[in-house]
Amino acid sequence: MNVQAGFFIFVKTCLLATEKDVIIIGGGPIGIACALECKKHHLDYLVLEKGALVNSLYNYPLNMTFFSTSEKLEIGGIPFITNNPKPHRDEALEYYRRVATSYQLDIRLHEKVVSASKQSHGFLIASEKSSYVAKKMILATGFYDIPNLLNVPGEELPKVAHYFKEAHPYVMQKTAVVGASNSAVDAALEIWQKGGDVTMIVRGPGIGERVKYWVKPNIENRIAEGSIKAYFDTTIKEIKWHELVLQTPDGMLTLENDFVVALTGYRPNIALLQHLGVQLSEDGNFLPTYNDTTMETNIEGLYLAGVICGGMETHKWFIENSRIHAELIAKHIASNLQ
Repeated sequence: MNVQAGFFIFVKTCLLATEKDVIIIGGGPIGIACALECKKHHLDYLVLEKGALVNSLYNYPLNMTFFSTSEKLEIGGIPFITNNPKPHRDEALEYYRRVATSYQLDIRLHEKVVSASKQSHGFLIASEKSSYVAKKMILATGFYDIPNLLNVPGEELPKVAHYFKEAHPYVMQKTAVVGASNSAVDAALEIWQKGGDVTMIVRGPGIGERVKYWVKPNIENRIAEGSIKAYFDTTIKEIKWHELVLQTPDGMLTLENDFVVALTGYRPNIALLQHLGVQLSEDGNFLPTYNDTTMETNIEGLYLAGVICGGMETHKWFIENSRIHAELIAKHIASNLQ
């Protein structure tokens, strides 16, 4: 018996672990794309997803419209048909459900990974439900699960949310929307349209330049006419039960407030990358080291796919420009395991 075989038998015996060629952590669109490519290359794979299928998309606002057209959201060459110029959230959920079920992909949902470590001959992964050993591991964990916090007193109050689902809870309420990105602008407009009293709190001098081109004039016009109030170059200093304390260019200001929707962005699981030993840039962006022709990191057998490749620069990678990662990874793994 060779050393590699002995290692896997030992781990399997001691931990009753399931052995796989590849474990894919993350069941979003790119994780599904990786599963499709692994299946195409006859690799014994498994996807572990802590929530629902495409969990981030599921948690998007109910009425969200994608910036990308449907063909740019396609994975595995499987057509995404829609009658709308830009697909809606529900259409995307239906598309990825159809892909996962039609191709009978091996995906375990609502199974959170609690630890993952590199061993001498592979990876040891433990979830809340089971244990696994894998020769290779792919991280396709996205970035939507960890919000960028304001780190101010009162942020823990129940009136504060870091995700926006729908406008109804904020009808007839004084609601502060923090941020000036696509998500913040969409939330502010929808809450205002449904009858909420909206104030935007923006750290910079204006609405973000990457806001969807057909939405940006709308929010700027609503601010200009006073339908939506906005404080630019402003930060929140404290959140109270019925008030907000702001630091504005003109000094401190206290506003009446019922709810805070803090849409200040999200970050990938940097701690997991660090734990696994992935080299990260020291400029604050935590850019991971990987080979852009194979997507393999400095840790042998560990691959990155999707937005996690951008570290804190989460605006660089999307479904449309990272779906190629799946093909690169599966091809490289298959060549190594032959």
